Formats: sequence, structure tokens, C-alpha cells
Amino acid sequence: MQEFKVLRLNVTEYKTALDIQLDLVEKRKNDLIPDTLILLQHPPTLTVGRRGNQQNLLVSEEYLTMKGIHFQEISRGGDITFHGPGQLVGYPIMDLKYLNKDVHVYLRLIEDFLIFFLKNYGINARRYKKVTGVWTGRRKIASIGIGVKRWITYHGFALNINNDLSYFDIIIPCGLNNVQMTSMEKETGSADIDVYTIQDALIHNFARTFKRDYAGDLEL
Repeated sequence: MQEFKVLRLNVTEYKTALDIQLDLVEKRKNDLIPDTLILLQHPPTLTVGRRGNQQNLLVSEEYLTMKGIHFQEISRGGDITFHGPGQLVGYPIMDLKYLNKDVHVYLRLIEDFLIFFLKNYGINARRYKKVTGVWTGRRKIASIGIGVKRWITYHGFALNINNDLSYFDIIIPCGLNNVQMTSMEKETGSADIDVYTIQDALIHNFARTFKRDYAGDLEL
């Protein structure tokens, strides 16, 4: 099986994380690194994808500045979403030639691995047709938006662990009206789940779903 490594970062500014992704995309393209899963958190940040609608931001730029929330237009798919502490963000840097260059298969595999992972915590997660992401009931627990450069993936997923969900009140998450956001903490009622304690289990499910061997951590 193909190997992959994991780059574990702490809370990282969005622009810094994007620069790291683009550097690793080039290295992966030139076979200088294996497939790599970046795991991190962001400070309070709103991002909107290349086809997103800024009308889904429900507050002014002045409000964002006052609250210390960074706003960024980016090159992934998807609409507007929020990132912040307590949310685990994953950016897979993967060569899609090993998936027959099929972006749709890749997206479904991301959903699958998150669904399997959440079931380990007693959360009955699922996908909905034509709406990328992971849900439990009608509540959205993970958002997905990807980019691809020369068949190397970047951007990725955001899984709500124990983050402050009130930030989602200032947007129409992913451009979906009346969507309710949730988290692992809210669904399980457990305050013992945090971003760091779940990472190994998440990596295990990533390896299982993508049929990759975990080869340890990547050092920058």
C-alpha cells in the first residue's frame, strides 16, 4: 500500500497554513514527500470558496474586525464557513493519480472516513446526496471544501470537536439556509473530547479508508 505521513501543527494562521499547503503540493508533485495529512486548528477565521456568495456573511467587516475574526477568499470549492479553536482542520496533500484522478471518489472517501471515525464515538453520521459534508440527523458536524493543482489535492475538511458554535450564527454556513451546526462535544455530551485526544483515532480511520500505511509524522 501507499504510505502517508501526518504534519501536526498547533493553532496556525490561515495564510501561514495555506503557504505550507502550497509548498507541500509542489513537493508532492515532485515526489519529494509521500501523501501527507496536515492537522491543525485556526484562530477565528471565515473563508469563502471561489464560487461562494459573500451575501452569506451576515455581519459587516467592521464587526469582524471588532471581534478579531479574519476573513479570507480562497481557491477551494464550497461556500462560506468558519474555522476556530476546538475545530480540527485536515488538509490532505494527496496525488489523485492513485484514485484514477477522480475528484468525486476522493470527496466521497473523505466523507466516508469521517463517518466511520464518528461512529467510533457513538455518533450516527451520514452524507446527503448533492450536499458535500458530514451530518448527524439534520445537523452538520463536518464541512469539506477541496482544491486540486495538477492532480495534487489541498484544502480539505473541518470537523467540529468542541468549538464555539455561536460563530456560525454570523454566516449562512456553506450557503445552506436553516442549517444547524453541531459538534462532537454537543452530540456526545462529553467534555473529555478535544482536538488532541482524537487525532490518533482519526489518523487510523484515514489510513483504513484510503488504504494507506501511516508512516509517522512529517517534519518541516
